Amino acid sequence: MAKLYFNYSTMNAGKSTLLLQASYNYIERGMQTYLLTANFDDRAGMGRIGSRIGIEAEADTYTQSDDLFAKIKARLDAGPCACVLVDEAQWMTRDQVWQLARAVDDLGVPVMAYGLRVDFRGELFPGSAALLALADEMREVRTICHCGRKATMVIRVDEKGEAVAEGAQIEVGGNDRYISLCRRHFREAVGDAPMS
Repeated sequence: MAKLYFNYSTMNAGKSTLLLQASYNYIERGMQTYLLTANFDDRAGMGRIGSRIGIEAEADTYTQSDDLFAKIKARLDAGPCACVLVDEAQWMTRDQVWQLARAVDDLGVPVMAYGLRVDFRGELFPGSAALLALADEMREVRTICHCGRKATMVIRVDEKGEAVAEGAQIEVGGNDRYISLCRRHFREAVGDAPMS
């Protein structure tokens, strides 16, 4: 039975690595996968999903106005596909997450979505909020703060390395712009130091 999976974390937890590994496992067994990523995320190149450890693969891209159900159906109509894997799933719209759920339910294809849970302000992304509500199974991909605790938050930093509190929710970047922190150090970084 096909399911909608949501694998979530902060930055630098290895979500893209896990996605590429899952795709490789299918391919190694003679099955095809369909990889999707946002069209404005070109860190690994346009239409590519890349990992910090150096592995990457070609992917189809989508915009926030694309119908993902239609894209998945067209891919399935073109030939066998054992699984759909979506990188940077936080950037999908709520409607697009529903389209993924429809693909699972109506087309019988498993969909594995990978993305951030919260933004640099500690707020849910629309895609992540919808995935938390609709996913059949969820898995937290863990990473650590500089103190050794589990990182659950992320800050955006400016050129001086100082936390930024305002700006657009979506801004593509890597280690130069984002740092994963535990909640305590997130609060300190954004000026809300915990009480003693």
